[in-house]
Amino acid sequence: MKQHSAEQRVVDLYDSFTHGLIDRRTFMDRLTAVAGSAAAAAALLPLLQNDYARAAIVAADDARLTIEKATYDAGGTPMSGTLARLKGGAKRPAVLVIHENRGLNPHIEDVTRRLALAGFLAFGVDALSPLGGTPADEDKGRDMIGSLNAGETAQRIAAAVPFLAKHAESTGNVGAVGFCWGGGMVNRIAVQSPELKAGVAYYGAQAPAADVPRIHAALLLHYAGLDSRINAGIPAYEEALKAAGKRYTVYVYPDVNHAFNNDTSNRYDKAAADLAWSRNLAFFAEHLGAPPKA
Repeated sequence: MKQHSAEQRVVDLYDSFTHGLIDRRTFMDRLTAVAGSAAAAAALLPLLQNDYARAAIVAADDARLTIEKATYDAGGTPMSGTLARLKGGAKRPAVLVIHENRGLNPHIEDVTRRLALAGFLAFGVDALSPLGGTPADEDKGRDMIGSLNAGETAQRIAAAVPFLAKHAESTGNVGAVGFCWGGGMVNRIAVQSPELKAGVAYYGAQAPAADVPRIHAALLLHYAGLDSRINAGIPAYEEALKAAGKRYTVYVYPDVNHAFNNDTSNRYDKAAADLAWSRNLAFFAEHLGAPPKA
């Protein structure tokens, strides 16, 4: 989605707020200044927030799928999430889905079901499990994500890789895909989990260059052309990946914003999202094996 300068300033402000760089009061003050009045800012706010009523590309009761809550142990901490796959019991490659910085919301559960329909054993993890799970209030969810210890959380999420590898309906080949905060987590667990075979990171913070030699997984890295905050880390990451001889591909999608894949958000860009998704499926089929369709 191409933006005019004022529109882009609004998007950038919202991005700063949703990623904890400014508080709500500062965000609203700056939004009011851009919009011209408090009333105009209040009218803009709902347009910026996610509309989860749109998060139903694959219905939660789709008859083709087996969908259930699943729990695994992460060093003594129970971690839960949504496990989905096509019915029939066939063994299939597994994909761990890691949410944005609001928790396991309806959009990410829908993404999990989409991967299941594509033939994968898909597991949407809830990183907020140790705090009681993802709340309905996304602002509260974001605050809870901010309270987590990133290193400890990465270890807990990485423990989902052997859990999925050993599942009765898994081929043993496990990949991961993450968005925003979850994209950064994909980069982190690629360092921590030698069992991870493929990682897809959407506009996620990059792993430190010193950690790159520990990565075993092939990486597919999607970035939004207008996302200057995250994109600032691309050159150093690419240089480290090249120097260490790692398998990776970088795509930068021009004229789109951070969260371009999120179809419940007004930053969604269908063309970029569809292209990235097709690349994901091909990438996972290459590195995990082609999934059975039934």
